[in-house]
Amino acid sequence: MRVTPLDIPGALVIDPDVFRDPRGVFLETYHQRRYEDAGIPGPFVQDNYSWSVRGTLRGLHFQEPHAQGKLVMVVEGAVYDVVVDVRKGSPSFGAWYGTELSAENRRQLYIPPGCAHGFCVTSEGAAFLYKCTDFYSPKDERGIRWNDPALGIAWPIEKPILSAKDQAYRTLAEMDNDLPSYQPVQSWGR
Repeated sequence: MRVTPLDIPGALVIDPDVFRDPRGVFLETYHQRRYEDAGIPGPFVQDNYSWSVRGTLRGLHFQEPHAQGKLVMVVEGAVYDVVVDVRKGSPSFGAWYGTELSAENRRQLYIPPGCAHGFCVTSEGAAFLYKCTDFYSPKDERGIRWNDPALGIAWPIEKPILSAKDQAYRTLAEMDNDLPSYQPVQSWGR
């Protein structure tokens, strides 16, 4: 697999090796030792699945204080996936990165704990999988408004389908007391 570190400390793009033959394709979507060696810490304690229609935007979500690292991928369709550094004191605070995740490119994104995450569906529908390093904690869930002008995320959609919760989130500037603090990324490789 190819692992590309991003300018957001701890965030990584993973392009798994895909083996093709006349029967189809095979790839490892997770291998604990290989992923730890590549800088993706575990353990992962919860797996989640969502399916969404075209135009759905989910995010920008994070948990505080029970922050979750997330390893995300798409198994059907395509999404535009975004990670935002919302960790106070981070050298990349307020920076974002977006990429297409699709069943076709089989790309994965690792979102480190303390970063916000969101995606919008660009195909007719999309099946989205993600592994989490901590359990979902409703009392700790937080979010940033998807179209915060200070972030300037270049979403490929103008009028997304949003949940009531996602519509009510505040801007990053309004979230100061609800943001996680930056912890320098440790070297997880062996």
